[in-house]
Amino acid sequence: MINRRTFGKAVGLATGATVASLAGLQAFPAASATTRGAAPTLPAVTPGTHTSFASLKQVKAGLLDIGYAEAGPAGGPVVICLHGWPYDIHSFVDVAPLLAAQGYRVIVPYLRGHGTTRFLSSKTFRNAQQSAIALDIIALMDALEIDKAVLAGFDWGSRTADIIAALWPQRCKALVSVSGYVITNLEANLSPLPPKAEYAWWYQYYFATERGRQAMEDKSKRHDLNRLVWDTVSPTWDFDDATFERTAAAFDNPDYAAIVIHNYRWRLSLADGERRYDGLEQRLADRPVIKVPTITLDAERDPFTAPPGDGSSYRNMFTGAYEHRLLRGIGHNLPQEAPTAFAQAVVDVDHF
Repeated sequence: MINRRTFGKAVGLATGATVASLAGLQAFPAASATTRGAAPTLPAVTPGTHTSFASLKQVKAGLLDIGYAEAGPAGGPVVICLHGWPYDIHSFVDVAPLLAAQGYRVIVPYLRGHGTTRFLSSKTFRNAQQSAIALDIIALMDALEIDKAVLAGFDWGSRTADIIAALWPQRCKALVSVSGYVITNLEANLSPLPPKAEYAWWYQYYFATERGRQAMEDKSKRHDLNRLVWDTVSPTWDFDDATFERTAAAFDNPDYAAIVIHNYRWRLSLADGERRYDGLEQRLADRPVIKVPTITLDAERDPFTAPPGDGSSYRNMFTGAYEHRLLRGIGHNLPQEAPTAFAQAVVDVDHF
C-alpha cells in the first residue's frame, strides 16, 4: 500500500507500465465479478430528497488522512464517486442511496483540501496538479483494499477518474465521466479559447491574480464567490440556501485556498507542479486513450459543455464499449441536479 514512507518510491515507479509497480499492489480480493445482463431501471428520486450521509469515515492513505462517506453493503461491488469544484461529497447525496439499494458499496471521498481530508504532514507541498489527485484515489483504494471499482465523477472528479482509467485501467472496472475526456494538456491550455468559452472560465483567470488568491483565503469572500459559481453554472437548478451551506462547510478546510489556487494556476502553467510527478504528466500529455467501458454525460445548461453536446469532440479518446448521453435542462453539478440519471449511468456501464 501507499503510505508516507513509500509514497515517493511509488510515484517514481508509477512511470512504469504496471499498477503493481505503482502501488505495491497486494492480492486484494476482487470487489465483485463482472456484472452481465440487462441493467435494472432505477426508481426516480427527487433531487434534494437526502441531505446527509449515514456513515462518514477517515482513513490514512498516501499523503492524506481522507474523509469519505460510505453507503451500501461492505461486500458489494464498489463505486467511487468523485466531486469537483466548488462542490463536495454532497453532490452525490441522492446518488449514493440509489446505488446502495442496488447492492453497491459506494465510496464518496473529499478530495484533498476539502472537508475532513487532511495532509498528514505540514511539510507536504499543497499540490493540486491532476496526477497528484489521481494518486490520492489510488492510495485510497489501496488503504480500503479495493482492487477495482467503477469510477464516476464530474469536474475535478471527471478528470481524476479519466486519469485512473487511462493510466491504471486495472483499477477501473468502468467509467462514468461528465464532460467526457477532460485530462489537462498544459501545452494546449496555453492557446486561447473562443471568447464565450473564456468568459465561462472567469474565475480561473481571477485566481491567477493576487486579488483572487486573497479572495480564496478570505472565508466570507470565498463563500460568496463559490455561491456565485453555483448560480451561474447551474442556471436551472432550484437549490435552497441550506443545500449550498451543507457543501460550504467543506470550504473551511485549512488547505482549501492553497489547493484551489494551485489547481487553476497549474492548469494555466502559472504555477509549478512537483518533479516527482513529471513522468505521469508526460504520459498524460501524450493523450492516452481510455479503453475501459465508459458512459460520458454532457449537461445541456452547463456553460462548459461544447455544443451540440453530442460528445463528438472527445469521442475518439474512448476505444472500449461506449455510450454518450445528453441531459437536457441540467447544469454543471450534474449528479446533484439529476441524481437518477447519474446513478442509472453507473448501473448501465457496469452491465456493458
